[in-house]
Amino acid sequence: MTIQQTTNLTIPERRPRTYLSEYFKVETWETIKPYFEELKARELNSVEELEQWMQDRSELESVLSEDLGWRYIRMTCDTQNEETTKAFQYFISEIEPNIAPLDHELNLKLMHSPYVNGLDKEKYKIYLRGVERALEIFREENIPLQTDISTKQQQYAAITGAMTVTLDGEEMTLQRAADRLKRTDRAVRQEAWRAVQERRYQDREKLDNLFDELLKLRHKVATNADFENFRDYMFAAMGRFDYTPQDCFDFHTSIEETIVPLLTKVDEERKEKLNVEQLRPWDLDVDPSGRKPLEPFKSGEELLEKTVQVFYKLDTYLGDCLATMREMGHLDLESRKGKAPGGYNYPLDEIGVPFIFMNATSSLRDVITMLHEGGHAVHSFLTRDLWLNSFKHPPSEVAELASMSMELISMDYWDTFFVDEDELRRAKKTHLESVLETFPWVATVDKFQHWIYEHPEQTQEQRHQEWLTIFETFNHKIVNWEGLEKFKPFMWQKQLHIYEVPFYYIEYAMAQLGAIAVWKNYKENPAEGLAAYKRALGLGYTVSIGEVYEAAGIKFDFSTDYIKSLVDFVKSEMASL
Repeated sequence: MTIQQTTNLTIPERRPRTYLSEYFKVETWETIKPYFEELKARELNSVEELEQWMQDRSELESVLSEDLGWRYIRMTCDTQNEETTKAFQYFISEIEPNIAPLDHELNLKLMHSPYVNGLDKEKYKIYLRGVERALEIFREENIPLQTDISTKQQQYAAITGAMTVTLDGEEMTLQRAADRLKRTDRAVRQEAWRAVQERRYQDREKLDNLFDELLKLRHKVATNADFENFRDYMFAAMGRFDYTPQDCFDFHTSIEETIVPLLTKVDEERKEKLNVEQLRPWDLDVDPSGRKPLEPFKSGEELLEKTVQVFYKLDTYLGDCLATMREMGHLDLESRKGKAPGGYNYPLDEIGVPFIFMNATSSLRDVITMLHEGGHAVHSFLTRDLWLNSFKHPPSEVAELASMSMELISMDYWDTFFVDEDELRRAKKTHLESVLETFPWVATVDKFQHWIYEHPEQTQEQRHQEWLTIFETFNHKIVNWEGLEKFKPFMWQKQLHIYEVPFYYIEYAMAQLGAIAVWKNYKENPAEGLAAYKRALGLGYTVSIGEVYEAAGIKFDFSTDYIKSLVDFVKSEMASL
């Protein structure tokens, strides 16, 4: 008998609205505008009235956020559907630009209220800090630019979502083709790798030109707001109060010194085990001992069922989270033509039950993605009852801690996917290697983005050259690219974050460190480790990043010594396998 769900699973309902009508739907700007106008005009004569005003504003924000969420979800599930694309574009072009100036005025109203100093300082310190920062960087002339940026970012998903290759007479997505890189037949791997790269290469100019347009718009946004470059603007816009660009550069150096040599040894062992003269790019995903690819599931339904079981084995609450999403149809897991690439967990602020989107085929990587997004989903559940909508949205350094920790603390129950002991050990070891590989790739993407926005006048050729320099600093030193040189300068184009969510990437490495520390605690004391994990995530964004990490029983620290201590722990766990 499988563990499917608890008998008393309660499907959540959205909290009753107290400000908007229960029947209110987002249709046009004219239907939304009166609420913003009322909030703007309302007289506030006490701390209590100010708090009620904040609650009413929060309700409006959650309704708008969820509506946008569903538009985005429907569009990414089928990028070729004109109606869903139009609905998303309408919100971006007709609603968001009208919200922005009024949102700014509401921020001014809040901070200029004589009662703001009477608010509970401890409860609202993080929220008010964010509002102050938003006021500092707001410029009305940036509103149409942000609309243009959102529209252009959407083009990336349309271009990449349309990419397919034909192998053995079958048309397939690039994600499905990439599964062949795990095949033991080297010729099959080479054919798949080349096919995927050639398909991406076809659109290199289109993607380069699209990025040029984004770069120009982003730099203009930054200079309008009196920043020297878009990097400095984004550090302000993302609320990076806890570290600086220099901390990122130091982190890159620590990764280069600590992890790159270790992974070079892993590649040398791989070359030896594969018994090849040269390690090639298509040799990096195959099992080096020549075993067939792991196949932990055969369908999206099976992937979900087994993940729900893993979550229940970990903790009843965690299992209920995913079982609830399954019951409500808040998942779209399988790869198919026309679907946007990648995977995400989209928080739906009013109902508080998120949506998981991914492109599963049948690989171990898909299991990891599902566990990762499941960690984000649990985070949404843990924060759904926080008082203000803003409290539910912690920065990425915290959000990714939720997801990456779940990948590791769930490992004790991976026998749900891998019944065979050898396959189970192999899956764990493969994942732990990929955990270490996270760091150099993140450093590559992050360092590249710093350079991009520090040099806004760059040519495409200069961008390609800088990418090559950074890529070669961090990645697979002994891999032979002879005859494949034309593909290498464009490898960055596959990273959707560079196009769609700029500067959202270093957080993966920071959170990966935190996740290893959470896992270490869990290994030493499972009950307390899991309780601390849930306790920390439940704080949402009511405290600083450092305080969330402290609540989880870990440190927000990316010094060389700290990295080394955690990497040594991972190495010892790998050795035990």
